[in-house]
Amino acid sequence: MTATPPDLPQGANAQDARTPPQTPSPPVGAHGLRLLSMASLLALIALSVAWELWLAPLRPGGSWLVLKALLLLLPLRGVLRGDLYTLQWSSMFILLFLAEGVVRGMSDTGPSVLLAWIETALSVAFFFSTIFYLRPFKRAAKARAAAAR
Repeated sequence: MTATPPDLPQGANAQDARTPPQTPSPPVGAHGLRLLSMASLLALIALSVAWELWLAPLRPGGSWLVLKALLLLLPLRGVLRGDLYTLQWSSMFILLFLAEGVVRGMSDTGPSVLLAWIETALSVAFFFSTIFYLRPFKRAAKARAAAAR
């Protein structure tokens, strides 16, 4: 039998102290937010590729700006897996695409304007669905930190 260290409650053992706290399960409705995050990121990747290769490239025949879609592949795996850390940093990262969409929506001409506003809408959808999906996890982490004090 293992001894209970003085900082553990009665009935707990050292093995319990070594196990990391479990991540809480997402609340009801959060699954839809995660699906919206995934769908908007995938749609943003598809839009970026189609926009710069076929729909309205900066130069006829395609543009090197299509490489911006590669940046969107960085968080894809973590977003699809629901990794909380990846979702946190990608919610800030997506703001680059929001800024590009707003700038090009206000400065471009022709079909590129519509595509820019679609990019803006997809970025906003990703940002808010991700933030609201993460909200209960952040609250639980704060509550655990407060309880540990």
